[in-house]
Amino acid sequence: MKKALALTCAMTMAASLFLTGCGGSDYTTMSGNGSDNNSGSSNGSGKRVVNVCSWGEYIDEDLIYKFEDETGIKVNYQTAESNEALYSLLKTGAGDYDVIVPSDYMIARLIDEGMLAELNYDNIPNYEKIGEQYKSLSFDPENKYTVPYTWGTLGIIYNSTMVDGDIDSWDAMFDEKYAGNVLMIRNSRDALAAALLDLGYDINTTDEAQIREAYELLADAKSKGVYQSFVMDEVFGKMEGSNAAIAMYYAGDYLTMLDNNPDLKFVVPKEGSNWFVDAMCVLKTAQHKEEAEAWINFIASTESNLANMDYIGYASPNLEALEGYPAYYEETYGEPLDEERYEIMAAPDEVLARCELYTNLPADTLTLYNDLWTELGI
Repeated sequence: MKKALALTCAMTMAASLFLTGCGGSDYTTMSGNGSDNNSGSSNGSGKRVVNVCSWGEYIDEDLIYKFEDETGIKVNYQTAESNEALYSLLKTGAGDYDVIVPSDYMIARLIDEGMLAELNYDNIPNYEKIGEQYKSLSFDPENKYTVPYTWGTLGIIYNSTMVDGDIDSWDAMFDEKYAGNVLMIRNSRDALAAALLDLGYDINTTDEAQIREAYELLADAKSKGVYQSFVMDEVFGKMEGSNAAIAMYYAGDYLTMLDNNPDLKFVVPKEGSNWFVDAMCVLKTAQHKEEAEAWINFIASTESNLANMDYIGYASPNLEALEGYPAYYEETYGEPLDEERYEIMAAPDEVLARCELYTNLPADTLTLYNDLWTELGI
């Protein structure tokens, strides 16, 4: 079964180099750092480095050490809590990164603001292994800036012993009968998307009245005590420990939680949801572009994608890995991969048909989101 990733205190210490003085609660200081943290088993010399920022629970850390051993390039790896937190770090200059792994809509925003460097795909031959369905998407239509890392769906995780029957609707995220037992996701785009979908609106709407109506639904539920808390990575401990009944979170992370609590279930609600593509990008300010592209090429390989699928539970855009994972799983664990598990990891077409990518919203709409989120008091 896929391992649950708990980043260690020693790894946390490595992040302080980058995050000292940043303050606030919009990002996490959990991180892994190359050869200094694997008891001397890495060959990362420190003479060449690459600084990577991604999400928590989002890499098989053995890949970091393997990359260092193969290339001699030291990896400084740290995490941010959300796309919005990453954006804040970038705009304030708090993060000295080379490679980042934002989601689709944030990539589009960073491109629009001139923050990403065009990639030299000659240095990334494994890009050829990425499926065409994950290229030329709305956030990077000319395939200049990105190499897809993973894809997946957003939905509801629930404890089958703590709710009445199966959940199939976003209604559950706003239902007073579950007061004190619901975990709402702690980022504005996803939280407001749940409310928009529950009201029958598009997740990419720019209609101010619709967005305000969604905010009122969210604020009303908060005022009535529906939410135990707003969470990001804290969701793992709460759902695995049966300390909450319902949470809005991502399919891949659900599979990690399921390994530790078999009472949990996952659903993409009937009203639809978001399917996302997270991709590796290089910042225009990167000081180690050659090393960054070497890292991206390594992570885009079939071997790395198989390891990551197994470890983090998210679907690979590398078609060899995506199609070969069931055989890899059976060879690794001596038993067939459960079909339901695979379909949660890599949602089938009938599920994706009711899901939609986020798009980069206009500046006035982004301002509205920020104002409403501040008003919500999270």
